[in-house]
Amino acid sequence: MAPALNHPAGVTFVDDGHGPVHVDAATYYGGGEAFIRSRTYSHSHIHGYVPKRAPLFEEDTHMRARRMSHDEKSVTSPRRFLIDVEETIRVVLEQEDTDGDFQISITDAGPKMMALGTATSNGFKTFDVRGTYMLSNLLQELALARDHGRKRIVLDEARLSENPVDRLSRMIKNSFWHSLTRRIDGDGLEIITADPKNRTGRVQPRIYVPYGEPAMAEYYRKVAREKPHMNLDVQVLPPKPDDATFVKSLNSKPGLLALAMNEVDDGKGGRTLKGIPFIVPGARFNELYNWDSYFISLGLLVDGQVTMAKGMVDHFIFEIKHYGKILNGSRSYYLCRTQPPFLTDMALQIYNQLDRSDVESNRQWLKRAIQAAIKEYHTIWVAEPRIDPKTGLSRYRPDGLGIPPETEATHFTHILEPYAEKHRISVLEFSEKYNNGVLREPELDEYFLHDRAVRESGHDTTYRFEKRCANLGTIDLQALLYKYEVDIGTAIREVFDDELELEEEFDLAPFPPSVEAYRNSYRECSTSRMQNSDEWFERADHRREMIDKYLWNENKKLYFDYDTVLEKQSLYESVTAFWALWAGCASEEQCWQLVSQSLKKFEVLGGLVSGTEESRGKISLDRPNRQWDYPYAWPPHQIMTWVGLERYGYLEDAQRLSYRFLYMMTTAFVDFNGVVPEKFDAVRLSHLVDAEYGNQGLDFKMVPREGFGWMNSAYQVGLSFLTTHMRRAVATCTSPEVFFGPSANLENAVAQAAHAATDPLGLAMESLDIAA
Repeated sequence: MAPALNHPAGVTFVDDGHGPVHVDAATYYGGGEAFIRSRTYSHSHIHGYVPKRAPLFEEDTHMRARRMSHDEKSVTSPRRFLIDVEETIRVVLEQEDTDGDFQISITDAGPKMMALGTATSNGFKTFDVRGTYMLSNLLQELALARDHGRKRIVLDEARLSENPVDRLSRMIKNSFWHSLTRRIDGDGLEIITADPKNRTGRVQPRIYVPYGEPAMAEYYRKVAREKPHMNLDVQVLPPKPDDATFVKSLNSKPGLLALAMNEVDDGKGGRTLKGIPFIVPGARFNELYNWDSYFISLGLLVDGQVTMAKGMVDHFIFEIKHYGKILNGSRSYYLCRTQPPFLTDMALQIYNQLDRSDVESNRQWLKRAIQAAIKEYHTIWVAEPRIDPKTGLSRYRPDGLGIPPETEATHFTHILEPYAEKHRISVLEFSEKYNNGVLREPELDEYFLHDRAVRESGHDTTYRFEKRCANLGTIDLQALLYKYEVDIGTAIREVFDDELELEEEFDLAPFPPSVEAYRNSYRECSTSRMQNSDEWFERADHRREMIDKYLWNENKKLYFDYDTVLEKQSLYESVTAFWALWAGCASEEQCWQLVSQSLKKFEVLGGLVSGTEESRGKISLDRPNRQWDYPYAWPPHQIMTWVGLERYGYLEDAQRLSYRFLYMMTTAFVDFNGVVPEKFDAVRLSHLVDAEYGNQGLDFKMVPREGFGWMNSAYQVGLSFLTTHMRRAVATCTSPEVFFGPSANLENAVAQAAHAATDPLGLAMESLDIAA
């Protein structure tokens, strides 16, 4: 009888049972090394398998067979590879990454084939990993293994050939959200204070604490003392932090704005403050944003991260209390600007998913959110200068002085050059003198009024708003405020027994709006009476009437922005017209006309474009493309339209549009090393965008870490619209043209694509200027 073999405790062998394959990297690679029992093969590799190189096709006449005779053929169990991590990374990059960007994509000219040794043969037998998708997944898995300190791994083939829809959705849920998580406290400051948009040349970390939070200010001063290497500058803001002159004075010393914190035990018998975590958009946007956060929260709710989404609402409540509004972003240069308002829907969606074990706590949380929304509504959106008293329409019209400091250095050069020439000085010198008030240019003041409004709208930039945004009552803003009014009324009636007390004092805006009412200096105080649902539903009904009167165009079957100065519609065709469906302010007849007559104007191969090509106008060197115009597609427009169509019963249209967008996302993910960008060219089905500052979410090495906030959400939300059949088709990258066949709604897309290639490789090569 053979003696029993004794092995050290805790040793794992390759042929032992293996856990789940499709799990997060920490679980998959977090265990110890795996060892080989067998010494059967004379060529076994004791210290890991070094991958064999494929023949050089241009220098060797050898034609490799489809499968080599020594390839492992057993299919009795899932195939697994024995891999030396560092050496395989080196070989993969050397052989396959021909453009040197540390990614494996369809633009790389390598053989797209690599032989890996199988684990059961101790690397003696091999199996070819072929194609861009599997090789890019191999590179990603190797990078993740390296992150977890692994030198040698046993890798399941199933992780390389994983269904791309499942893989991307899993990465978003288990990895991307975590990588995009930030917290403003002693533990998270070093990451969050980094600002890629800061071009002052001064990189000293700085945090601005709001007036009235002495404990918070002292906490950050303590952090500064305990971490002297950070050189943290702690400043306290004045009671009115959004004064335009004051905000401009901070441009030379930009900093992070403090957000909400919780009081917790410090582990030493005392109490301390801890930042509430939140999600940032990613790439150059490393702070809390307003409307990005709404769409991000939708993805978080799909993925079960209710607490994270709830914390972001807590930050918005804090911003309204201390900064007067939900800020464009949580940096000092955003203090005068807000963004499209989504707080009420965000809060209600989260409230509906809160743990029901503590009903009263949930109710109090929603009360704080609705109270904050009411304050924001009265003091920002229906207060001057944003409201136009004559029409009752609200506008994006923020305060501010000078040139927006967060833009790229050359963004306004073409605007400033004529003024610099007029004064016979350089553009840089003119910029400094204009910002300091030494030189006055009323026309330039008007230009930057509209530019700030464009940035407040979130659509920065677009020819839709060029030199007029601050004067426009836009359809998107009216729809959002209609939803605010309905949501507030519904919450008061259904959750608060039709009575809601406002605890913070502020002026209530006159209703109904009129020039005379706003000219009267008297304002009712917020604490003078209870809020009830009837007044909010009256406000909603009045706004819907104004939308129909000023924004609906019966002849064109579409909503348009209304210019409150020129007193006429601005006939730029924008896909935000469909936000009226999301808000529920369109009639059934208007919805039918939008879907049957206007949807085809925006629907292209990759989903919905921001506006029509005709409205955008001709593009030239002197009139370059804008990123929120045709042919670009953005997650907010897709999600709002999907939800709006479903709300009115047009589920098939919502599914078709979501399929198009997710198909475009999935093909980019498959063909370009797992990329998840900020936006797409939906006509050419390409993420290689050169408008304005280009695209975000592309700059990573070997493995995507973050994706991009609202694009991640678009994928998770979009999947909820797809049937099982559609999901499988997206996973095989089946073109919408093939899946849906000829469609009336494709007439526009086909006509636009007739002169534009949609083959990903051809587009990529063209963008890289290496096409034949």
